[in-house]
Amino acid sequence: MIRGLNGRPVEILLVEDNEGDIGLVEEVFQEGRINNNLSVAEDGEEAMMFLRNEGQFAKATRPDLILLDLNLPGMDGREVLKEVKEDDDLKKIPVVVLTTSKAEEDILKSYDLHANSYITKPVDFNQFMNVIKSIESFWLEVVKLPSV
Repeated sequence: MIRGLNGRPVEILLVEDNEGDIGLVEEVFQEGRINNNLSVAEDGEEAMMFLRNEGQFAKATRPDLILLDLNLPGMDGREVLKEVKEDDDLKKIPVVVLTTSKAEEDILKSYDLHANSYITKPVDFNQFMNVIKSIESFWLEVVKLPSV
């Protein structure tokens, strides 16, 4: 296993409400080559509480990377992305939109809101696993993440 940032694990926040997708992402990151801690928020409100260290997340570690679904109950991913990128304390955290939507409107809106990348989830299990592995490879091995 390769150490993460400055010898510490890479902190990842997955914002996802689908239990199956959560399980697949957890599996890939557990088997990965990079030492990481994966936290999960199942809706937008929970994600923002996590990011702002509020309530039950008062001691949560700031993520180095956010994987964000757009279609969430309550506060959706677009609203989360907007709040993150407008917040001076959070805006440097890379946000990878990972969603089922292939709509051009969602892609454009996400980039307008300063998403760092937009990935459509494949429905095929093996392809989904490959996408998560490619996210891990690119964002945790290739890219130099900021120390936030």
